Amino acid sequence: MSVSEEMRIGREGVASATSIAQACRAVLLTADPIEKAFAARAAQRAWQQGRLAFLFDVAMPDDPPRPADLALLPPNRMPKRGRAGSERSRIAMLHAFAHIEYVAIDLAFDCAGRFGEGMPRRFVDDWLSVGADEAMHFALLDRRLKKAGAHYGALPAHDGLWEAAGKTRHDRIARLAVVPMALEARGLDVTPATVARFEAAGDGHSARILTRIYHDEIRHVAIGTKWFESCCVNDRLVPAELWRSLISRHFSGVVKPPFNDSARAQAGLTLDYYGTLATLT
Repeated sequence: MSVSEEMRIGREGVASATSIAQACRAVLLTADPIEKAFAARAAQRAWQQGRLAFLFDVAMPDDPPRPADLALLPPNRMPKRGRAGSERSRIAMLHAFAHIEYVAIDLAFDCAGRFGEGMPRRFVDDWLSVGADEAMHFALLDRRLKKAGAHYGALPAHDGLWEAAGKTRHDRIARLAVVPMALEARGLDVTPATVARFEAAGDGHSARILTRIYHDEIRHVAIGTKWFESCCVNDRLVPAELWRSLISRHFSGVVKPPFNDSARAQAGLTLDYYGTLATLT
């Protein structure tokens, strides 16, 4: 692409894209969170309408830009968020969820644009649908933060979620094992208790948003599990054995109890995957 085309980001970048890779790159290069969410939804629509070629002609950025007003800290320097007992604590928790959804937009579009080549078109269908969901989740949380007198970027965040993408950028099957099947699955474990704390504090609005996200994330984990197992079948590998090997060797810290066995089972992430790791933990 020319220099002028390279600088097109957001919805303008998606509108000028002719391939799925160009559209994914435009989303990833968009730092502004609201524009990123709009661009993600626009990219999915353009793909569904057949306006983007199934072509991987540009590379995905390894380190997408982040909002200028967002302070990124190491995980061990993040301030404690509390347990939703105060409004300040609830805002901190909503901000953390918003950051997760912001990064999750990039994770989905990076998966489609980086690993879609050589995969069926349905792979791109699935990850763009996930990315559009994450954009909607971010918008819901951002509006809730603003109604509470805050905004995304008002508090610090950490980039541990994207660091997992960096560690798996050269390995499709490792990306599927770690991001949807470990990190997103962790959300299935902890979100119901968080919803209960928001409800106990009288914040039903936020609880409903988190419940909606929770149900969508079951589908997202299921999509990751489906494609992980598909790759294993193609390579004649045993899915649960490979997953345990990848996680125990490289990402052991992300699989820890308590586990939401019911939600994980709905997503196809059965005990034969994580049961042994759970016992070791």
